[in-house]
Amino acid sequence: MKFTETAWKVFNQSIEDYHVSDDVNTLIDNPFEKDSLERILYAKNWIDTVQWHLEDIIRDENIDPAEALQLKRTIDASNQKRTDLVEYIDGWFLNKFENITPKPEAKINTETPAWAVDRLSILALKVYHMSLEANRESASEEHRRNCQAKLDVLLIQKEDLSTSIDQLLTDIENGNVKMKVYKQMKMYNDESLNPILYQKGQQK
Repeated sequence: MKFTETAWKVFNQSIEDYHVSDDVNTLIDNPFEKDSLERILYAKNWIDTVQWHLEDIIRDENIDPAEALQLKRTIDASNQKRTDLVEYIDGWFLNKFENITPKPEAKINTETPAWAVDRLSILALKVYHMSLEANRESASEEHRRNCQAKLDVLLIQKEDLSTSIDQLLTDIENGNVKMKVYKQMKMYNDESLNPILYQKGQQK
């Protein structure tokens, strides 16, 4: 089974498991073995799925401002966890390919494997929710038809992105692409880098 086939299957299991309760406060119950790639992928998509629904909630025009502020902070924390896990996945790939010597003419890709996997995880969520809308009985026929057209495009995108990821991994394994990882230097959560946070600390 290709990597992306495994990833897509795991992502959809995570999405289905979340929607059993459909509650952003539901704790993850990861069914995969410790240290397995599947366990990492499941955790990654669970974060994405919870954040997807947090983003829905915060867009409620009638939301209490205090609740919205708390949700914004929750989303910021979720974004940090998402970034950390993407970097962890890249670390997994670095270990996998540590004995590969890139060819002298090896190219450098515009994104690492894990950031491409991040896009695949989000795409799985888009496909799931667009499919719900394309089949929602309470919606108009026009709405369902429009959503089905969008779903068709998303499924093409899924095939293209999956092919690209698998090709990238093959190219790295064959030494045709050099895997290079840059840590995402998030500034907004860092008290030493965010001016609002460090100026507040200096005033104490």
